[in-house]
Amino acid sequence: MPKVKTKSAAKKRFVLTGSGKIKRQHAFHSHILTKKTKKQKRNLDHSTIVVKANRKAVLEQLCLR
Repeated sequence: MPKVKTKSAAKKRFVLTGSGKIKRQHAFHSHILTKKTKKQKRNLDHSTIVVKANRKAVLEQLCLR
């Protein structure tokens, strides 16, 4: 049976917390920032938790299922 490989992109984007949740960064905060409001950019700056609907897919990419 072949080795199970982790998706390299997922390794870079997601972090597991101590309680088992998956932490991620918001999108749309890397470029074309001039047309976005200060409030929008500020709110995109924080990290957040992956929602329950996407949790299974992310865990499969990280080979943790």
